[in-house]
This record gives sequence, structure tokens and C-alpha cells, in this order.
Amino acid sequence: MFPPHIKLIGLISNGDETAYRREVAQLVSWCGHNNLQLNTQKTVEMIVDFRKVTAPLPPLALMDSPITIVDSFHFLGTTITQDLKWEPTISSLIKKAQQRMFFLRQLRKLKPPPRMLAQFYTAIIESILTSSITVWYAGATARDRLRLQRVVRAAEKVIGCRLPSIQDLYISRTRRRAGQITADPSHPGHGLFSPLPSGRRLRSIRTKTSRYMNSFFPSAIRLLNTK
Repeated sequence: MFPPHIKLIGLISNGDETAYRREVAQLVSWCGHNNLQLNTQKTVEMIVDFRKVTAPLPPLALMDSPITIVDSFHFLGTTITQDLKWEPTISSLIKKAQQRMFFLRQLRKLKPPPRMLAQFYTAIIESILTSSITVWYAGATARDRLRLQRVVRAAEKVIGCRLPSIQDLYISRTRRRAGQITADPSHPGHGLFSPLPSGRRLRSIRTKTSRYMNSFFPSAIRLLNTK
């Protein structure tokens, strides 16, 4: 039996891969003890390195089989790339949503009430456009955000009523997700939502790059502080 999707993340500092390779070895051992077989043909490695000068890393092997190094991989419907940009994910979601617009137009031919068309849009199209939105929207480019909103505007013309914008959906879902994390002390990210002495605002996370600043936790804290 093969194990389900497993992602192993390692931080390599000062070129020392010891801890990372030890975790890989422990994963192989754990699978063996639990009668699970790792499929080396479908196992890949992606290296994220933003240093100006990089050095090639020794190849990784599982059970004497070399592992392919890739520029991107898919995880739960999201494309994670080596440069941590979200254009591939957004393009994929837009393509899927546009395909489902056909069914919305076909449904309109039956002349149902706008409320029913809006419910269909929410379930079939909006759910695609907002898949993992709390992960990627803050880091999306202005061009990609406009592309997403165009799909919403096209649906508004078909239905004949206003629909929630992608940005409004992002804000509401990010605040809701952040609220769930702050209410759950067992969550690994719970400690990042640290209140200031006043108790009315959260302590901002210091970031050195826009990439980190636009990730979930710093973005969520900014949203909660602007209520």
C-alpha cells in the first residue's frame, strides 16, 4: 500500500543537510514499519533558494533510487513553484472557472430566478476561484487579481446581480481563518497572533521581503489590526 500525499519540508542552513537527510531517512523507516511503500517514481524534490550565489546540492536518493528535482509541484489543487509565485495557480483556477461558466449560461436558458443562478455560481464557480485563496491572494500581482475579477464580472452579467468581489472574499476568509487559529492554542501558528499590551491590536511580524510580508500570517495580522 502506498502512503497518501506526504510533504517533507527541510531548512538547510550553512550548507548543512544533515538534519534534512535524517528526516528523509526517518520517513523511509516509518513507512517500512507501517507496511507502506514509497513510490520513488512519483517522489520529487523542489529546492527553494533565493541566494544570489547558489551551490549545487548533492542528489537525494530513496532506497537507492535517485529523486527527480522539479521547478514546481501540485499540492491540494495549488501549484507551488520554485520562485514562490502564484501565477500558475491563478491561471489554472481561472481556466477551470471559465469552463464552468458554460454551465451557468446553459442554466440561464431555463430562466430560473437570479437567486438560484447566484447559488449555482457560489457552489460551482466561486468555490473554484477562491480555492486556497488565503494562501495566494495577498501575493498575487495586480494583473492576476484583475483576471480573477473579470470572471466575477462575467458571471454578474449572466446572472443580472452583484456578486461578492474576490478581494472581499479574501478578506472575510482570511479573518475567519485567523480567528480560528487565535481560538485554538494547539495550532502551530497560534503564537504568531500575539496581542500588544493594549490588547486591541496584534503585534506585527517583522519581514525583510515583500514575499514574506504577503504570506498568510503577516497579511492576516494586518487585516485583523484594521478592523
